[in-house]
Amino acid sequence: MHGANRTGRPFTGDHAGILLYESLHGLGLASAPTSVDRHDGLALRGVRITNAVKCLPPENKPLPAEINTCNRYLAAELAELKSVKAVLALGTVAHDATLVASGLRKSAANFGHANEHELPGGRHLVDSYHCSRYNTQTRRLTGEMFRQVLKRAATLAGL
Repeated sequence: MHGANRTGRPFTGDHAGILLYESLHGLGLASAPTSVDRHDGLALRGVRITNAVKCLPPENKPLPAEINTCNRYLAAELAELKSVKAVLALGTVAHDATLVASGLRKSAANFGHANEHELPGGRHLVDSYHCSRYNTQTRRLTGEMFRQVLKRAATLAGL
């Protein structure tokens, strides 16, 4: 097991978490720039990190059935967290899952880096390319691009 499956905290212990937690810290939304596990003392401020898929899929590529099965958990989480004003979706899977969990069709909004969409209840969905090693090494996503979209989501959330 690697990453969150090993550490117990999403985006911890893998390459994607490096950019995520450094960026959150740079915006004052995390108490530290790194995280190694869920007991390391890192505290998030006004932010909650979750996953569209709760399991470790083969080759880290979730199947449609896995995404559909996990969506009820995301929907319940979003329904419970009434104070959430903005959702930052890291990649198309998260974008589509957020739409479905919000009671919308996947076709209701197109994914694109830095795209913004209205969700029911006055929430906003902000898209970003996933902060994976592949996306950052190919420069599809740069640190600056990621920080800008994260800052926009924070602004929409009132942080």
